[in-house]
Amino acid sequence: MLFFSLTVMAQDDLNNYLEIAAENNPGLQGKFDEYMAALETVSQAGALPDPKAAFGYFVKPIETRMGPQQFKFSASQMFPWFGTLKAKENAAAEAAKAKYELFEEAKSDLFNQVRSTYFNLYMNKKSIDITLENLDILSTFKNLAIIKVESGQVSQVDEYRLEMEINDLENQLALLKDKQQVLEVGFINLLNIRESDIVLPVDLWTDDFELTKEAALDSVKIANHQLLSLEIQQTAFEYQKEVAQKQGSPEISLGLEYAVIGKGDNNSAGTDAFVFPTVGISIPLYRNKYKAMVQEVAYKQSAKSNEAENKSNMLETLFENGWKDYRDADRRIDLFQKQLELSHKSMNLLETAYTTGNKDFEEVLRMERKVLQYNLEFEKAKADKQAAISFINYLMGK
Repeated sequence: MLFFSLTVMAQDDLNNYLEIAAENNPGLQGKFDEYMAALETVSQAGALPDPKAAFGYFVKPIETRMGPQQFKFSASQMFPWFGTLKAKENAAAEAAKAKYELFEEAKSDLFNQVRSTYFNLYMNKKSIDITLENLDILSTFKNLAIIKVESGQVSQVDEYRLEMEINDLENQLALLKDKQQVLEVGFINLLNIRESDIVLPVDLWTDDFELTKEAALDSVKIANHQLLSLEIQQTAFEYQKEVAQKQGSPEISLGLEYAVIGKGDNNSAGTDAFVFPTVGISIPLYRNKYKAMVQEVAYKQSAKSNEAENKSNMLETLFENGWKDYRDADRRIDLFQKQLELSHKSMNLLETAYTTGNKDFEEVLRMERKVLQYNLEFEKAKADKQAAISFINYLMGK
């Protein structure tokens, strides 16, 4: 129960870091801003063209039956062919949805980076702890070797070997500490927070992946955000093709003209004359241009379809590799757990034998290296397993 409680707390800590990254990471915020900018284009695409207004002043008034025309006002509004604006609005809306999927893709990628870095931090911290434990063991052996050298039981070579081994481990320890600093800086930058202590689990959980391989691969092909974005872009191209087709249709212009009439023989006081409404139409004569616009969208659709198929194939390859890493890490956990138990038992026997003077020190040192290696490999396998699960979840769009 205590182990389960600690595991839940450790996973809660990681979930808190994911929430912080989602709120603070500038790269993710930039993707969200791009999506919001795309949303603003929807209302723009569905709006009518700006109306036109004109004012005309007659330098030399034109005489009419009612009197001289002095100046006039006119206003007109151009109306695209029926359904054009709606098609433009739909295309912009689908493009915004595609941007949102790219935002979700960036969030999934960010979460995978946070989790992977967190597991690397755990692995490196465990390596430091294990190395320190081995240095303590070697120091104990060194003291024992010194006593045996002074009593003439063993050669001073044993003491020198221990010093060499300790020097190697101290060098490895210095490198691990430097690496820990690099990983911590990278983790804090992903969260975009001020430097603070990072809470790591005492023992990393070894939870299994919750889905079968077939179900996970199906989820990748259905829910991956990159594929969803490409699918939505295909829908946007359908609307763009409709827009291109409708742009080859006439546009209608409606307007009004208002003229001011000055004093004349039949209009001694002067009056305003309301002139009839105006109706205009634009005739798209150059058909090749509009055919080319439709064909352009068709080529873009074809290119996007090929891109989606290629992306699906690449994702399947990545998934197979991630699944292989997951299975391999799971097997290594079982293997090194067994190897570690056996090496500890062997080490205890060799320690006793060496203390009583019945065992060669070379064999003790070799086994001590095995214990160190299996310890590190066991922790690495646990970190690799969770990193592989994180990567598969990323491919699934989680």
